[in-house]
Amino acid sequence: MNNKTDRRPAFRALGGKTPEELFGGLPTPCYIIDEAALRRNGEILRGVARRTGCKILLAQKAFSNYDFYDLLREYLAGTEASGLFEARLGAEEMPGKETHVFCAAYKANEFDALLRYADHIVFNSPAQLKKYGAKAKAAGKSVGLRINPEFTTQEGHAIYDPCAPGSRLGTTKAIWDREMTPELAALLDGLHFHTLCEQNADDLATTLKAAEEKFGDILPGMRWLNMGGGHHITRDDYDIPLLEKCVTYAQQKWGVQVYLEPGEAVALNAGYFAARVEDIIVNGDVQIAVMDASAACHMPDTLEMPYNPPLYGADESLPYVYRLGGPTCLAGDMIGPYGFAAPLRPGDMLLFGDMAIYSTCKNNTFNGMPLPDIWKRTETGELQKLTDFGYADFKMRLGRKL
Repeated sequence: MNNKTDRRPAFRALGGKTPEELFGGLPTPCYIIDEAALRRNGEILRGVARRTGCKILLAQKAFSNYDFYDLLREYLAGTEASGLFEARLGAEEMPGKETHVFCAAYKANEFDALLRYADHIVFNSPAQLKKYGAKAKAAGKSVGLRINPEFTTQEGHAIYDPCAPGSRLGTTKAIWDREMTPELAALLDGLHFHTLCEQNADDLATTLKAAEEKFGDILPGMRWLNMGGGHHITRDDYDIPLLEKCVTYAQQKWGVQVYLEPGEAVALNAGYFAARVEDIIVNGDVQIAVMDASAACHMPDTLEMPYNPPLYGADESLPYVYRLGGPTCLAGDMIGPYGFAAPLRPGDMLLFGDMAIYSTCKNNTFNGMPLPDIWKRTETGELQKLTDFGYADFKMRLGRKL
């Protein structure tokens, strides 16, 4: 393994030490979430909120490790949820803060429970607004509608593009004109759009212009505008001045309170996933390092996106090239290739970066893979174990003898 310092942002919080030096005593596979890195992100987000007056929420779909909500509540206005359970989690674990929820279609047998937890309820269509809007309003909730500005800024990630043709997410202007009545419009306090994924502020600026072209006549009657998530605000090259210009423009032009609900930006580069090499297989001219961890089970976003997560000490320019595979029976449980400065050997630690997001909230126990435990690295460098997953966590998801 290459023991030189890896200076990429994903490993900046390691402070120049190697993974083995910091985490060599932990059983693998495991996740490590870094409090200092979370605080750095929080400071950046709070700065944006203070300078503009916007409110920033945590999108729990990307990061929902509630052991860290006490830290994050110092910097955020609240949480955003995608349904009842996330709304309850946000309300219970970040009390006193705002709880927002958007769902493509709410269930009648859950809606009363949702009203106990959510402050803002955003509907996906005029039909959903008609079905539940008056009830939400009567319960004192702020009511919104998700709009689709039909402006695509994604390149190569259609699975994450809410503006793709035929999208089910958001109300287009044509649907608004066809289905929205004055009575329904009167229920609305705000509009919501979410179109970005890991993007910079230039894509927000063009999306905001598209939203204004289609819904600019409606926005002056709203109290708030939620610009969704996908803003990579805490990334080193993010254009924060342009973001703040967009926020200020909307607030001044339409008199609305602007909300942003990033998920990744809150926990960007604030976590790691540690694994070890168990075996080396050479098949033709391909070298494969079999890990004690699974991409499919423990890093599923790497296969869905797909992408190769940053790996400490690895670089495509280095001479010893490996694909990394998991222990499952899934042939496609593979990521890479990765280049290393020296040959890999069984027992070597592999430390993946930027693993606080879309990992613990998406992992699974396919093939009977154990859930990796979650550790906290405190701001003083202490390692604290947060979970104790085992066989029972695998079995309980498959049935229960009543």
